[in-house]
Amino acid sequence: MINSKSDSYAKAGVDITAGYESVKLIKPHIKSTFRSGVLNDFGGFGAMFEPNLSGMKRPVAVSGTDGVGTKLLVAQTMDKHDTIGIDCVAMCVNDIVCTGAEPLFFLDYIATGKNKPEKTERIVAGIAKGCKMAGCALIGGETAEHPDMMPENDYDLAGFSVGFVDYEKIIDGKTISPGDTIIGLASSGLHSNGFSLVRKVFSDEMRKLDTYIPEFSHTLGEELLAPTRIYVKPLLNIIQEFPGDIRGISNITGGGYNENIPRMLPKDVRARVEISNIPKMPIFEMISTKGNIPASDMYNTFNMGIGIVITVREDKTEQIMSALREQGEQPYCIGNCVKGESGVDLLW
Repeated sequence: MINSKSDSYAKAGVDITAGYESVKLIKPHIKSTFRSGVLNDFGGFGAMFEPNLSGMKRPVAVSGTDGVGTKLLVAQTMDKHDTIGIDCVAMCVNDIVCTGAEPLFFLDYIATGKNKPEKTERIVAGIAKGCKMAGCALIGGETAEHPDMMPENDYDLAGFSVGFVDYEKIIDGKTISPGDTIIGLASSGLHSNGFSLVRKVFSDEMRKLDTYIPEFSHTLGEELLAPTRIYVKPLLNIIQEFPGDIRGISNITGGGYNENIPRMLPKDVRARVEISNIPKMPIFEMISTKGNIPASDMYNTFNMGIGIVITVREDKTEQIMSALREQGEQPYCIGNCVKGESGVDLLW
């Protein structure tokens, strides 16, 4: 039987007043992401969004959900929480835009051992920044306090996003043909994948992440926490500028090249990737050397400097690369498509 005189939610480990304070702190960040289509203010039971589908003959909703993985442990070790939210948004919206869809809204879920309003605000500020970079509205979310289930300073973070694309304009790789060019867009580093291996390689350094690394021109911690790049706006721009010429898009996340590139290929088309055309980044060379990891395993785990791969018509390659540069991207011609069983050949 519950003793109402001595038992309370706070004594059970859940601080409702901290939840109220968190809501107060994060509300301005959330409202700063609002765009046309948002119907209700922050705090309702159900987040409502009315998409403008005018001009679409057959609107298709595209959704994506993901988390940040054990990169969170780096943020927790450094007590730096203002960029991890960008990663969470990126992991969802970069998947959605691979179909040609525009992400319209985003929801987050934060589970924590103890709700600390200032920390929650920093996390949500990063989510809001990521949403603004992607052009989508942060319209809802949940912060759940899990005493006894999680240590006080731990938290997990996940997100969910929805976008729309006209059925006729879906990019699904079906039109990819032998001879098409493969363009890679530069990553910002590790993004949010492979961190279980990264933490193992740098196990001795995890308690001294403030160590300055000359090869990075900043600390190890700053390199590991570099937020995942969000490619939504430049990709939507070139899709609109070159209708029909962008034939496939692949987000290089967990599983590296061998797992992700085939996801955009037809059954009878094979990708050939020239490793020499991929930019070299010190973080990947350091992981490979320090961990004694073969190059083939590196490309099967990490993005290796390329965050997004685009397959385009060969005769449009230079125009599309020029358009990407104009938007501040760093495109690389990293290979081409050939006839063969769907898969990837890494050419060393």
